[in-house]
Amino acid sequence: MDSIRRGRFAPTPSGDMHLGNAKIALLSWLQMRAANGVFLLRIEDIDLQRSRPEKSVQIMDDLRWLGLDWDEGPGALEPHSPYFQSQRLELYANALNRLEAEGLLYPCYCSRAELHGIAGAPHGLASEGAPYSGACRRLTKTDRAERARRKTPSLRFALPEVPQDQLLCFQDGIAGAQQFSPGGGGDFVVRRADGMYSYQLAVTVDDALMEITDVLRGDDLLDSTPRQIQLYRALGWGEQIPSFAHAPLLLGADGTRLAKRHGDLSIASLRSDGVLPTTLIGWLAYVSGLIDHFEPLTASDLIAEFTLEKLHQEPFVVNVQALSLLYGN
Repeated sequence: MDSIRRGRFAPTPSGDMHLGNAKIALLSWLQMRAANGVFLLRIEDIDLQRSRPEKSVQIMDDLRWLGLDWDEGPGALEPHSPYFQSQRLELYANALNRLEAEGLLYPCYCSRAELHGIAGAPHGLASEGAPYSGACRRLTKTDRAERARRKTPSLRFALPEVPQDQLLCFQDGIAGAQQFSPGGGGDFVVRRADGMYSYQLAVTVDDALMEITDVLRGDDLLDSTPRQIQLYRALGWGEQIPSFAHAPLLLGADGTRLAKRHGDLSIASLRSDGVLPTTLIGWLAYVSGLIDHFEPLTASDLIAEFTLEKLHQEPFVVNVQALSLLYGN
């Protein structure tokens, strides 16, 4: 008997949910509903300075308005609670302790200026910055003690040293076959100097402990996947690595990633302008490639025909013509 598939939508409540977020939420929801799986909502509010509690409430209200219900998460069943990252810090600390016990962490004392210099080097990863040089990995105990007197360090994960031709490979459900050099991005931060745990660590711990089998997210996070796979293995969760599918982004008319700064394209704004949920669901399905012509639909209307193979592999530009479909112009 096949195990039950488990997917999730994990928004950051730093602003209103926009069309790009809604697209990922819809696709992840459809993937689980088509597989008779479990759809989970997790709020990634680990950055307390940027996160706003009222935005978590707004995101959940927007999801309900779209007809995207969740089986686990805030306001639903909570077998893997808590579902707010800000309440899961002890779990991240436990993971760090395990990595430290294996000798896989080291303190990094590099200043912002030094890291900025590294970032100016060629061959940086698209979403992860330039590869870290490993400067602090090579420090002696004396050097570390001296630097520790002047600066609180971040903690970096020491990537295993493997031959350069040994690639980390995985099959992405949308982007296809992927291969990366395991050390291509360099050792990466798992806890910042201010004590905040990194996205890479938190998302890996959460997905593993919440037993996520399928991760569908934006392709701006594709470069993060090798790092998370290596954390899965280092933490003893190698058998739990989920299937990944990275969907192309929605772009603003300026050609940049659709983000919270495009405030007039937030779900809250569209709702206040009178856009109906069926109109928005049909539009998202159309721009994603699930249907070949625009028509108003409910999310449930799309379940029976959903497959990852139908999805576009190129980003979609939200221009005037595309918006005219939303507003009925």
